[in-house]
Amino acid sequence: MEETRTPEENRENGTPEEKRPYLMPVIEALLFSSDQPLSISRLKEILPDLTAREIRAFISRLNEQYRETNRSFEIKEIAGGFQMFTLPEYTAYVEQLYRSRQKSRLTQKALETLAIIAYKQPITKHEIEEIRGVNVDGVIKGLLSRNLITIAGRAKAPGSPFLYKTTRQFLDYFGLNSLDDLPKLKEIEELIDVEDETSPYHEALLKQINPNILGMKENGQNNGTQNGAEGEKSDSAE
Repeated sequence: MEETRTPEENRENGTPEEKRPYLMPVIEALLFSSDQPLSISRLKEILPDLTAREIRAFISRLNEQYRETNRSFEIKEIAGGFQMFTLPEYTAYVEQLYRSRQKSRLTQKALETLAIIAYKQPITKHEIEEIRGVNVDGVIKGLLSRNLITIAGRAKAPGSPFLYKTTRQFLDYFGLNSLDDLPKLKEIEELIDVEDETSPYHEALLKQINPNILGMKENGQNNGTQNGAEGEKSDSAE
């Protein structure tokens, strides 16, 4: 015979959901309302009575409910926090809704520069320009203004130039949980036929590199990529 417990016993001995059932929709509301990932520590600030383990249990249970009821979204752990995402099978419909936002996407030039910073960070502007062969003043300013990169200090070199690295916003933008989720350079080289395999930043690689090859789909969407050919000697980020 199955043992039944009173509501009081559930609150004392049960799962987090049984102990405080009213808190699960609270967590759901917080995640739904946030436009950026919410970390466990941030959720604990709002819900101080919950432990990190209990918060994770609530989120896991929410995802179970979403799957059981065939919802079109899920909660994913990215950029050191949790955020709601539409399931991939609904991407085409969402893209139609947000077509007007395409103008705010990164240019191919900005993506190439960002890829170099992501893989070589911390790195100076001069080092980036040596790899790309063009001035990147405009691109760097654009990436800084979008908070996709930040200044990581100064290099021990003449003039003490700034060092640049990616930010948490960079992880959020591309749907990554950490830099470890970036594809390995060898994986990229295998995808692209590069003549000079001694250099991971061969010109052919940079000209063909795009968010999908990098495993970085902007905001979970597939992007069309522009030509990598550059007729100018100065870049600017849109």
